[in-house]
Amino acid sequence: MALPISVLARLGTYAVTKTLKRERHPMVLMLEPLFRCNLACKGCGKIDYPDEILNQRLSYDQCMEAIDECGAPAVSIAGGEPLLHRDMPRIVKGFLDRKKFVIFCTNALLLKKKIDDYKPHPFFAWSIHLDGDRGMHDTAVSQDGTYDIAREAIDLAIAKGFRVQVNCTVFDGADPARLAAFFDEMETLGVEITISPGYAYERAPDQAHFLNRERTKQFFRDVFARGRGGKAWSFTQSPLFLDFLAGNQSYECTPWSMPLRNVFGWQKPCYLLNEGYAKSFGELMAETEWQAYGVGRYEKCADCMVHCGFEGTAAADAIRNPLKLARVAIKGVRTEGPMAPDVDLSQARPAAETYSTHVERELARIRAEQPAAKRRVAG
Repeated sequence: MALPISVLARLGTYAVTKTLKRERHPMVLMLEPLFRCNLACKGCGKIDYPDEILNQRLSYDQCMEAIDECGAPAVSIAGGEPLLHRDMPRIVKGFLDRKKFVIFCTNALLLKKKIDDYKPHPFFAWSIHLDGDRGMHDTAVSQDGTYDIAREAIDLAIAKGFRVQVNCTVFDGADPARLAAFFDEMETLGVEITISPGYAYERAPDQAHFLNRERTKQFFRDVFARGRGGKAWSFTQSPLFLDFLAGNQSYECTPWSMPLRNVFGWQKPCYLLNEGYAKSFGELMAETEWQAYGVGRYEKCADCMVHCGFEGTAAADAIRNPLKLARVAIKGVRTEGPMAPDVDLSQARPAAETYSTHVERELARIRAEQPAAKRRVAG
């Protein structure tokens, strides 16, 4: 299910113009308007904050300021669970009024109840968290029955005329055959797939089941081999990014392509690492030491092959090398033969433990502004 021409034209014109000018530019604003969630997934590093922080929300005005400031043509609304935010329908409308493509990420537990607050739109898509079949997904989110609720939500959204995709994160121990069968099911429904290997968030409760780079590449080769090099399924991502997952491209990440704004500010340097926060997008771009991060540069980045860092690189490569893109799009991802040389990890600087400092500062700010007797759950 290809994007509407109007959406493709807007996204494509922006990407080509910025890439050819060699300007650092965001492609997708990653927006976390809250951290509160109604699930407690083992691989999530976003939900273990103190209640005082989980009760915080970005306002409508803050969300609009974020998209206006960074200028990205698309926004991915995540969390936490964004359907818990009472002002979310207004926020979505604000983005659509600005002609931004909105990807609404949800675990779908509340979608049946909330869906009539939203209307189908060419620039809007539900992205439903579904990490494989029933057994795979319910294990990943640590709660039985969530797969069935999500599947019902997919059917409901499709019936109401919405564009639907699934957001599928893969962890160590996943079965390529089962994942390929799940992709077959999504294809019969007309649902697109966003696929990514899991990333080892520092705060994630389970640190033992994230894929390293070597296992990631072989795993995706095994999956894509069961689907004509991936051509049997509809992905939201560039064929070159899929080719990268299978070990056929040597890419460095482009962390500024998907900047994150959440209740702490603009996260440095990317969606996955907590290395401090900037007060504005301009400060993020100007003051982040981009050369200090990435695979081969920083130990924390060693195993990362996640879309929020490498999809931007793949998109830029596609613009500069359209024939390469065409070959992969036509032939599919190569699943046999030698892999591309990987990045040298031997010179990476040691990891710095920085993730808790922003929590302490935010707690101090909240407590100074909101005395204990007046604290309440924000809407």
